[in-house]
Amino acid sequence: MEKKRELEYFNIDKSYGGNQRWMRDWWMHIGGCAALTTCDMLIYCALHRGRPELYPYDLKNLNRKDYKKFGMYMKLYLQPRKGGIKELSTFMDGVSLYLDDENAGYIKLRALDGHESFDTAKRALKEQIDEGLPAAYLMLKHQDKKFDFFEWHWFVVNGYEEKEDGFYIKVATYGAAHWLKLDELWDTGFDERGGIVFFENV
Repeated sequence: MEKKRELEYFNIDKSYGGNQRWMRDWWMHIGGCAALTTCDMLIYCALHRGRPELYPYDLKNLNRKDYKKFGMYMKLYLQPRKGGIKELSTFMDGVSLYLDDENAGYIKLRALDGHESFDTAKRALKEQIDEGLPAAYLMLKHQDKKFDFFEWHWFVVNGYEEKEDGFYIKVATYGAAHWLKLDELWDTGFDERGGIVFFENV
């Protein structure tokens, strides 16, 4: 039985979510995905979870200028670096510090390591999306060249579809939506893996 669930998201101009290419800071332009994924997660929660305090600008007028300022502020907590933010714990530490500083410590973070089984990842993502919350996904290296665009990258998961040929997730990154087959994405073929971070209590 097929099932599809897509969360209502947000647009900035014609961009589906934010876009890392807008950043003029060199480090943020090439390596700001962790910070900007966090920005996108918080904008979503501000808009669709009744938490306007999570976005410090005008929710009724989402625009590139404010988004870039938000991203540069988040850079203080999730500083791009050589090798990237490749550990779930590093990401969670930075996000938690930001949330504490902004009096939003009610949001709790939970990690799912990339070495967990596909079935575990599938079930966790389904439960998160069904709860009306997106998730932050980290993919490191992948043996399948069709995923080159997503290598060493953080992005938002905001939907899923169960089809006869597999389980697909909808992801948002670089201002666009993509559908990826999770069993293929999850099995990277490398020992060093990423994983998923779930925002809870929002």
